[in-house]
Amino acid sequence: MQFLEKVKLIKKEEPVMVKNPEDFPVYWFETSDSVSHRYQFQSDGHLSMKVVDDARPVPQKMVESFLNKFFPSGYPYSVNEGYLRYTQFRALQHFSSAALSVLSTQSLLFAAGLRPTPAQATVVSWILKDGMQHVGKLICSNLGARMDSEPKRWRILADVLYDLGTGLELVSPLCPHLFLEMAGLGNFAKGMATVAARATRLPIYSSFAKEGNLSDIFAKGEAISTLFNVAGIGAGIQLASTICSSMEGKLVVGSILSVVHVYSVVEQMRGVPINTLNPQRTALIVANFLKTGKVPSPADLRFQENLMFPERPIQDAGNVKVGRALHKAVKPSEVQRLKEVFLEEKFLLSHGKSWTDMVLEHDATGEDALRGWLVAAYAKSMTKIYNDPDDIILQDAYDKMNDVFNPFLSQVQAKGWYTDRFLDGTGTRFAW
Repeated sequence: MQFLEKVKLIKKEEPVMVKNPEDFPVYWFETSDSVSHRYQFQSDGHLSMKVVDDARPVPQKMVESFLNKFFPSGYPYSVNEGYLRYTQFRALQHFSSAALSVLSTQSLLFAAGLRPTPAQATVVSWILKDGMQHVGKLICSNLGARMDSEPKRWRILADVLYDLGTGLELVSPLCPHLFLEMAGLGNFAKGMATVAARATRLPIYSSFAKEGNLSDIFAKGEAISTLFNVAGIGAGIQLASTICSSMEGKLVVGSILSVVHVYSVVEQMRGVPINTLNPQRTALIVANFLKTGKVPSPADLRFQENLMFPERPIQDAGNVKVGRALHKAVKPSEVQRLKEVFLEEKFLLSHGKSWTDMVLEHDATGEDALRGWLVAAYAKSMTKIYNDPDDIILQDAYDKMNDVFNPFLSQVQAKGWYTDRFLDGTGTRFAW
């Protein structure tokens, strides 16, 4: 009886229908400029598209639309740390710079005996950039190697020079008989500032490129600059018509805008994680390694950099100076001895009373500079403990460097530092 019931139950069960994979609808979603579309192949093979309802609040739509137009694609995952801070202060810098430019141009025209409207001052500012400005550009173009080594410092100096030139234009109505001299010097300083700012732009943008997206970062950075330049010009026109209609107002507002301008660019540079090796960054890497046994990343090291006086030796890294000529850094009688100690190296070290000179061969790389810096740092610490002759201390420091260098270099490269080149500016190198 139980057997018959089981047979009946099996007969009552409906067969399971297995669908052909081709019967399933094929669809997907694509998002472009914050708008999502649903694509699907119909049974007849045609592709249909439907805009997906966007339930985001209006403020969120506006923010995401702004990010798409003025930030690199994939932000924040497509850029390195510090990009937002850099962009925020870059916007403030361009806003204050553009407003200050309108006020300075209006002052120049007053000094020339004209009585321009604020709008006229905006137009004429493009004409007054010629002349002495080209001379400043030519002079500053000879300093390119130094800008490669210290792009942050030269970016700050560029804005200081720009404000200096703008300040001369701003006060020109106080001495109209010196109009030509004031306008010429002002444009000369601004010409140098223009070259320095443009020359340092690429290494700064490169430091944020995380996925080979340098062009996208560059384009979006210029878009931010243009947007806030336009806003700054509008603010400058408004100020020139109201608060700054008098000379006293121009001097007060101009000073405030100049301070904001320089402060903004300093804060920008603090956020830039440059990964190339120059004297200061190499010294800081070595100093951190000797203290903690770890190598900092470019993002960690950016806040330790001295932006205005990067050439100062760092005591914890051996008080090393790079770039002096061989005949000045090393006594002729010691050249052969040092060459024997560092026979297979591309550097020589000469220990002095206040600092240690490191002279590099013409094809020395970042790895060679790291090796020399470690030797100098170890030798400096040993002289405080032992009373051995300099030759013995130098040899011991060299041996210790060889023991730790491979794991040290692995850490340096793992943290994202670029070791194939060493940027020492206009430092002098030698060849045997």
